[in-house]
Amino acid sequence: MKYLHTMVRVKDLDASLDFYCAKLGLVELRRYDEPKGRFTNVFLAAPGDESAQVELTFNWDPEDYGGGRNFGHLAYEVEDIYDLCRHLMAEGVVINRPPRDGRMAFVRSPDGISVELLQKGEALPPAEPWLSMSNTGSW
Repeated sequence: MKYLHTMVRVKDLDASLDFYCAKLGLVELRRYDEPKGRFTNVFLAAPGDESAQVELTFNWDPEDYGGGRNFGHLAYEVEDIYDLCRHLMAEGVVINRPPRDGRMAFVRSPDGISVELLQKGEALPPAEPWLSMSNTGSW
């Protein structure tokens, strides 16, 4: 058995690609449009690691998916959690759970999917402004 991907449904494909690719740093591997089924699938992965993919499914007919927390979360190991969180904030992404411990943070996609960011290796020393930041919303 081999893990292939996790699928999440998205309401706005452009906004989701902006979040996952332009802001979070994933890369698009392939795209599949199915006119008969009226959907588009886009497969993403972290650069250099195609073994863990996210499939964004965009249904062409509007649907309300509600929530996102019941899904759980996607998790990515990152080189420097502080640098990535600074970048995400500069791009307008809310840091729902700041990396106060130098180890873990949570953000949400435009569709409310919770994304966990984990520091690679040992936790970074606690630092401001993260140490003093409180949680925002749910994660």
